Amino acid sequence: MDLKFGDVQETALIPLAIKASETSRPNARIKDLKAKEIIDTLGVDVSKFDPFLSHEGVVARTIMFREELKRLIGIYPEALCINLGCGFDDKFSQVDNGKITWFDVDLPDQIAVRRKVYEDRERCTMLDGSALEREWTKNLPKNDITIVVMEGVLQYFSKEQVEICLKMLCDSFPHGYLLAEQHSPFLEKHGNHHDAVKNTNAAFGWGTKTGREYLELEPRLTFVSEKSYNKEMKKYSIRGKLFAVVGKNINNRLAVFKW
Repeated sequence: MDLKFGDVQETALIPLAIKASETSRPNARIKDLKAKEIIDTLGVDVSKFDPFLSHEGVVARTIMFREELKRLIGIYPEALCINLGCGFDDKFSQVDNGKITWFDVDLPDQIAVRRKVYEDRERCTMLDGSALEREWTKNLPKNDITIVVMEGVLQYFSKEQVEICLKMLCDSFPHGYLLAEQHSPFLEKHGNHHDAVKNTNAAFGWGTKTGREYLELEPRLTFVSEKSYNKEMKKYSIRGKLFAVVGKNINNRLAVFKW
């Protein structure tokens, strides 16, 4: 694997480090052998990207996104699925039913690095593309239903960028679902205290109290559901249960929309 430390953006190191760490545990709740391989190849200390709350949050969101994807794919077994802003994430292998068509989409520099780690697979293709531009969507096959995953992406967007993205999706695909990670206004204001992101140069963008705020930006969307990561995190530890109480309204959420 021809991968160097400078190839990987710091925000991408957070989920990679956490997934690799969890995979190495005896009773791992999620398994991501590719993440472990990448971290092992980089050969650097990434412990600062793996504090307790962020670790539990990434594990929770991985499980929650996977289960929601499986639910939707169960309803639409031949859907067109897009991991938009994919980074090094490999959701395809978690949910593939042998019928879906999957595209891992990210900016050209990220896809170039991703190709050092992954190869295109049957029904799973890497593609250059921006969440703020429509051009790349013209290269995709037509499908009645498109399922778009945006995990670890929208929380770095301004309100204006979120609006551009939502309109782009609704313009590009006749019918679909969006699985979106959202964060709170509290985190938008106090992101420099986030236990993992504070160790990067990244800054959080627009935070929402509820996913319903997206409907004001794009009226073609319908709100389906919203779940805090607390729902999953509190299953595993006393600290997780305590944070679900203390951080009831500030933890990130999985919000689902359709159009």
